Amino acid sequence: MSVQEKFGGELSEEEFRKFTLYTTQSSNFEDDNSRSLILGFVNERVRIAPGAIVRIGDNQIGQRSYVGLYSYINGDVTIGENVLIGPHASIVASNHTYSAEDDFFSGRSDLDKGKVVIEDGVWLTSGVVITPGVTIGRCSLVCANSVVTSDVAPYSIVGGTPAVLLGNIDRETGKYTWFTKEK
Repeated sequence: MSVQEKFGGELSEEEFRKFTLYTTQSSNFEDDNSRSLILGFVNERVRIAPGAIVRIGDNQIGQRSYVGLYSYINGDVTIGENVLIGPHASIVASNHTYSAEDDFFSGRSDLDKGKVVIEDGVWLTSGVVITPGVTIGRCSLVCANSVVTSDVAPYSIVGGTPAVLLGNIDRETGKYTWFTKEK
């Protein structure tokens, strides 16, 4: 059954025009919050920007969290409170697996091992990719275009492909400490 059939039939030309404008040009607090409610995320001040696709089953997004423009979140993903997810982020909780019998990728990987957890206060900047089975610790910062393939400790700064530890955030002062390589 198509989405249009499930929710009341074809859209008129005017409805489609309004819908298109709403989903592509309405990135503001009120519309992002309304979009979140329409998608079933009921916690206070959850915001979902235009173009974001969030398919996380019955999981909820924590209060005061934001999912940025054109981000993709799919599977058993838990998102804590006060989380910022920048534009074009990708968070997936399982992969396709290769079938030697069929000679192509088909089935899904172990969903329990694929669970992704984004703890409270995390900032995932633009273009970040979180792979299955990863936990991002409280108040960590993941730098732009990083690919995170393993767990990140709380108050860490990580970046790169694959992401590596670049520094940390002092819990008491908020100061960033950047690690440097010895020359």
